[in-house]
Amino acid sequence: MAARLCENGSGQHHSTHISQPLETSCVLLLIMLGKVSLDFFMLHVKPKNVKASFMGYFCVSVALLDLALLLILCFIFCLEDFALWGLRFTRYHICLFTQVTSLTCGILHYPVCLVAALDHYTSISHTSQFPKRGQKLLYVFAVMVIWISGFFCILRVPAVYEELEIEKSVSPYQCPVSGSLQSYSISCAMVLLLGTALLARWREVVTTLLSARLVSFSSQPALIFPYTSNTTTCFKRQLLTRLLVCFLGTWAPLVVLQVLVVFLGARIPAYVDMNVPWLYFINSFLLAAVCWCRCHEVELAEGTWSSDPFVSWKFCFVPFDNESTEAADEAGVVIVC
Repeated sequence: MAARLCENGSGQHHSTHISQPLETSCVLLLIMLGKVSLDFFMLHVKPKNVKASFMGYFCVSVALLDLALLLILCFIFCLEDFALWGLRFTRYHICLFTQVTSLTCGILHYPVCLVAALDHYTSISHTSQFPKRGQKLLYVFAVMVIWISGFFCILRVPAVYEELEIEKSVSPYQCPVSGSLQSYSISCAMVLLLGTALLARWREVVTTLLSARLVSFSSQPALIFPYTSNTTTCFKRQLLTRLLVCFLGTWAPLVVLQVLVVFLGARIPAYVDMNVPWLYFINSFLLAAVCWCRCHEVELAEGTWSSDPFVSWKFCFVPFDNESTEAADEAGVVIVC
């Protein structure tokens, strides 16, 4: 392209277009750098004594693959044009790798949510009898199968090659990437379910929030919610209120972001949408849903609640575990750290 433009004598036009792929590559590198930084920040701030879960292992895999992709893109960006193992790499491959990653991430949301939900469903009441070491190996195997299956499906589907060729022919100086319909549909479902739950329990949620007080608990700030146990109130309705308070109290910014995404119809690139904060957000939502569905089978062991590193769900069940005793009829508190 550069040689042809020089032969046509359009030197100024050539200098204008030669900077565009550089700008596109820089934007992609900056986006990946920001995403990698956010991924590892979330993994760093979460508590260390978190129970092993499928979503935890998948979050680590996302962070590592993002880091690997960033290093590959930086390598290509610095060398510009080189051959490795008989293959020639140019600046175009920065866009190509980003597109393939975007297409792969776009089809993984459903299987990841399904496996994570099954994992929480079996572990919340300890119906799974796998030993810890075997369970961790199972998580690693499941993560590898999901990623390999995703890349295999993308690279083996003929329509993908057609889409990449079309995107390549649009402009050699742009890098169009696809959004994820799966992620958008999950956002719609979450906003719909949260909205329905809030409409059903908004009075109790508001009353609970207005009664909140900030105290010091174990040398850390905590919110305390005074309440009076009412045996006439449905157990699942009380639990739903507490689950909403805990979930929204932790993930309110992401909930607002999902509402904006749904109502504005925004299409976030799939390689950006699959990130660690988003996955932990889904993890909390799935764990809350499982707790509500299996509330009578939940075991109050400490290890049950460490599957979620950001929300203390165990306080939603206090004093539900001893509701038949006299202490349950007295005033109590729910503490959310």
